[in-house]
Amino acid sequence: MNASVPASSSTTADTLRAALGGLLDGLPPKQASAAVERLIANYRGRTPTDAPVLRDRSDVAAYAAYRMPATFEAVRAALGALADAAPDWAPASHVDVGGGTGAATWAVDATWDGPRETTVLDWAEPALVLGRELAASAGSPVLRAAQWRRAVIGAGLSLPEADLVTVSYVLGELDDRARAAVVAEAARAARAVVVIEPGTPEGYLRIREARDALIAAGLHVAAPCPHDGTCPIAVGEDWCHFSARVSRSSLHRQVKGGSLAYEDEKFSYVAAVRFPASAAPARITRRPQIRKGLVLLDLCGPDGLARETVTKRHGDLYKAARDAEWGEEWPPAG
Repeated sequence: MNASVPASSSTTADTLRAALGGLLDGLPPKQASAAVERLIANYRGRTPTDAPVLRDRSDVAAYAAYRMPATFEAVRAALGALADAAPDWAPASHVDVGGGTGAATWAVDATWDGPRETTVLDWAEPALVLGRELAASAGSPVLRAAQWRRAVIGAGLSLPEADLVTVSYVLGELDDRARAAVVAEAARAARAVVVIEPGTPEGYLRIREARDALIAAGLHVAAPCPHDGTCPIAVGEDWCHFSARVSRSSLHRQVKGGSLAYEDEKFSYVAAVRFPASAAPARITRRPQIRKGLVLLDLCGPDGLARETVTKRHGDLYKAARDAEWGEEWPPAG
């Protein structure tokens, strides 16, 4: 998904990677590996919890090295879709719920220019400490001035009013009651709410639940859905998710045990707003299939799911289809 982003967007990503570079220095490899394995189990939903996932400095360092680049790119892609739907809007204030070490905060800064008041809330003090350290190394005055505050993420959460509230990779850590309370409070406090979860069947169901709650609270879906109606996907048969390309640093490859220079982060999301936004006429819901002389596009539109075949006889539209990416609106704007 492509967004209308500030010129500093790539610089923000580079600065984040550089800031992450020294995190595991001095941390015993076995300790880092054990922390990563436990975090992977939690991320995949095998160890649900109602307590902070990040317990100490080793957990936080392992998390930031293992997950922060992928979280940053997934959130940046979701925010990019919101920016495309509302090109004349930019948040002057942002609250990141369960923000951990601040990946979503960096993604917001890569999507919109400041000035902007930023507050990161998390229940894990070690994550807040490291997040503040990373932000201090940023070139952005918005990131350097961000407020990092400890809060219990769940029922009873009270948020300050803000233009934008992000809730990324948090709902899976909560029980049903806490999950509903967090989404309801975000809807009350914000003009725009963006919720991101892993691109798994379970993550999609949490996004679908959040989407229904946000609509019931009076917000309208800006992305990825082209409508506010019932999701046309039959539960248990498929799930809505997208993909973001993540560049892997040498540290990232070391922690994750891989050799490729990149990976693809699968994620599900919803962006809902209380102001005018132009939702996509339809959105590409699977990687386009390019065949000889034609492109097959799986789409979600106002009338539900459909497959469109674009051939050479469609001229410029065929050229656009060959360049189209999973998650983008269709037909392309302009």
